[in-house]
Amino acid sequence: MASTQLTGVHSLHPVRVDAGSGSGVPLILLKAAAASTFPLLLRRAATVLTVLGLAMIPWLVFLHTGLPAGAQASHWAWTWTGLDSFEALGLLATGLLLRRGDCRACLTSAATSALLLVDAWFDTMTAAPGSDFELAVLMAVFAELPLAVACAVLATRTFPRPAR
Repeated sequence: MASTQLTGVHSLHPVRVDAGSGSGVPLILLKAAAASTFPLLLRRAATVLTVLGLAMIPWLVFLHTGLPAGAQASHWAWTWTGLDSFEALGLLATGLLLRRGDCRACLTSAATSALLLVDAWFDTMTAAPGSDFELAVLMAVFAELPLAVACAVLATRTFPRPAR
């Protein structure tokens, strides 16, 4: 059944198009091209990723049971500054790519969505009980999670689809 669903799958390859803005910077658009090996590679990739995902389950059990409840981090400030910097870079790159009409905005938007989800998770899981935890939950509920959803929706809506 999977092979019949993949028969019409096309690979995408980049095509340079004049932006028309006089800047001399071409847009990179994805154009559909038939590729006979793409369905086979896609099936193999799906199998490998599924096996790897399942293989991580014992590792996750080991981590959950083996790691200490508390830990000291040497570069705590750099860790959070770095994560928030990547989020800012993702938002900035997505906005600039969208403004240029560049289809790669779907990639930066998807990555930014994932970063925001990770930030919300780690903020709430590492916050000290009390007002720190309450602030982390408020930030997650009213800032990080809604923005992550918006970026995910943007990524799916701007994803280039091959012409049929």
